[in-house]
Amino acid sequence: MSNDQIPAPGSDRQRQRAYRPDMSDAGLSPAHEVVAIDEFGQPRSGYVAGERALTLFLDDREIVTLMTLGTHPEMLTLGYLLNQRLVPCIESIDAIRVDWDKGQVRVDTFERIADLEHKLKHRTVTTGCGQGTVFGKMGDQIEKLRLPAVRIAQSQIYALLNEINDRNEVYRQAGAVHGCALCAVHDDNGSDIDLFVEDVGRHNAADAIAGHMWLNAISGKGKWFYTTGRLTSEMVIKVAQMQIPVLLSRSGVTYRGLELAQTIGVTLVARAKGRHFLVYNGVENITFDAVPDTPTEGHATGLRAKRG
Repeated sequence: MSNDQIPAPGSDRQRQRAYRPDMSDAGLSPAHEVVAIDEFGQPRSGYVAGERALTLFLDDREIVTLMTLGTHPEMLTLGYLLNQRLVPCIESIDAIRVDWDKGQVRVDTFERIADLEHKLKHRTVTTGCGQGTVFGKMGDQIEKLRLPAVRIAQSQIYALLNEINDRNEVYRQAGAVHGCALCAVHDDNGSDIDLFVEDVGRHNAADAIAGHMWLNAISGKGKWFYTTGRLTSEMVIKVAQMQIPVLLSRSGVTYRGLELAQTIGVTLVARAKGRHFLVYNGVENITFDAVPDTPTEGHATGLRAKRG
């Protein structure tokens, strides 16, 4: 199979398989208790987020060093490799072994990746927290993707935002992390958070969710993806490869991220917090069934009202 034909988590082929590589289980505690001195010169105990370097080796070839919280290292590794299209499919992976004493994760494939060196020659430095590199020439491949439209309601957006607020445990305890969630939102405004991942970089959290989806054959069709981080082109690419049609963020969006969302068909909702949000793409897919009576906090953020 060529890298242009990587099965997405939502494909029929992916849903039918039950293969799991041999993997370690080396998740770390996300926060560490420390003592800091406040403005009165008094000691205060609290927590800081963990941050560990994890160098990824693919068939003994060093690929990248990820700065990560370390809570889901195996899923992060799997999602990273598949989202970067460095491996053709999950069945090609024999084992994923994390060794924190060495700060390494080693991935062995059944047959060594034939064109690996060629892929590694083409690198794009990105805005990704904790990563910052895209391998290979993915642009043309990504822009060929087309996601089906999914109807969503304003009331569903509000319901999901309320649900998400209870999930960011590491952020409330220690700060300094981003969170991402894979969500299913129902017609009755109920929502299921399939997985919520926090990490020091939003792309790490997204890749960990991708790894979870591939490992458990979870379809992205009809799902929503939530992130606390900004919606850059790389974030849109990751979500599109997971076949997820709705991308929601409490932060902003970049112009290239918007362009890709328009091309691929991702409904893009940003600045989503409380009762406020901005739809940058896919407004035709949204039913405005819970319009606030008065402008909400953050209503004017980044945009002016359009007249005429």
